[in-house]
Amino acid sequence: MLVTEQEIQDLKKFVFQLNLLKDSVVVVEGKNDATALKNIGFSGKIIEFHKFGGVVNFADSVAHYEKLIILFDRDRKGRHLTGKTIQLLERRIKIDLSFKRRLTTITKGKIRFVEQLVCYESYLV
Repeated sequence: MLVTEQEIQDLKKFVFQLNLLKDSVVVVEGKNDATALKNIGFSGKIIEFHKFGGVVNFADSVAHYEKLIILFDRDRKGRHLTGKTIQLLERRIKIDLSFKRRLTTITKGKIRFVEQLVCYESYLV
């Protein structure tokens, strides 16, 4: 995959800003997504959705956080999970989708799955 200098700089800024958020937790779909985020420099708290055994269990478990940053994949399943999560939690917790949108903008849509961020690892570390 062709990676531009602008993408690298924007991703560095993206990870830096994500690391600044202390009262937040990042939610990804699974283990590979969490690993990819860590490998590009994210050092904050990550929760893997699939460890909870369903949307309701997940919603009950994360309701005590101040802010939820959702980074689900941009496929059909990820969009469905995002919608259900917002529906169940929108009145209980602040939900931030801005990082998901920024990731799409930064990578110009090349990254549909969070685990694909590993292709940027050698440029960011």
